[in-house]
Amino acid sequence: MDGFLNINKEPGMTSFDVIRYLQKTLSTPTKIGHLGTLDPMARGVLPVALGKATKLIPYLENEDKAYITEMVLGGFSDTQDAWGNITYTGKTWFKEDELIAILQKYTGFIEQIPPMYSAVHYKGKRLYELAREGIVVERKSRQVLIKELKLLDIYKKGDLPVIKLYVECSRGTYIRTLCHDIGTDLGTGAYMADLVRIKSGVFKLESACYLQDITDVEKLRDLLLPLDYPLPAMDAYYLLADKDIKVVQNGNPINCRDFRPKTDRVKLYKDDTLLAIAKLQRRGKEYFLQPEKVI
Repeated sequence: MDGFLNINKEPGMTSFDVIRYLQKTLSTPTKIGHLGTLDPMARGVLPVALGKATKLIPYLENEDKAYITEMVLGGFSDTQDAWGNITYTGKTWFKEDELIAILQKYTGFIEQIPPMYSAVHYKGKRLYELAREGIVVERKSRQVLIKELKLLDIYKKGDLPVIKLYVECSRGTYIRTLCHDIGTDLGTGAYMADLVRIKSGVFKLESACYLQDITDVEKLRDLLLPLDYPLPAMDAYYLLADKDIKVVQNGNPINCRDFRPKTDRVKLYKDDTLLAIAKLQRRGKEYFLQPEKVI
């Protein structure tokens, strides 16, 4: 079984819990991988690749993500979210125009230090494993891109202000770190209280399914998206000759004559079946499509 599932992950589950559930549902062993980890606290879009679709994951890893998040002012969390140990600062007052200015500061390319409670590797261990042992290590900052950071709402939950934000960002952005840093700049402290991923590349929340919808193999098959579903922007080339099809299936290049793709990589098809992902190469005056990943 080959293709993609658009899963609406619920809070309390890890991304690997989703994979384990699907593996139990399938009647035969199938390779499964997900496109971008979601924290256990988070909910929303978790694209999952099954079978041959896992070969396409490298072409999708840099897809942009979009989130709706809520951050509570007035405290810091050791995990930077509501599931951690929270130290309240007693400071909640802020000016809205100051908040807007800070959001502008965090729009564009920014540097983030990965939180201790994260899956980043450090000397053979995950950072969260060290954090659970009470060990804090120095982490290098990473550059991420915040494409859009928009204030959606301000309200109160008890005595504490809650800021609701829309965030569109690059892969590898820690939204809870973003909340923490904004709270630091405001002088109030802040921690992430809610996170919903509403988009991951072409996968969107409104078309996602819940795991409980997948009760058996047939239901899974009904929800499965085709191999080329997440690659609509990639140019396509259709192979007509049986000779060319065999050449591509063996991983060898074919002469593409006058075909000049607009994208770096090209989808190669036999009829409606995706056969490979190829890259355009020039050899003298001729152009070839070199298969990079045979499906």
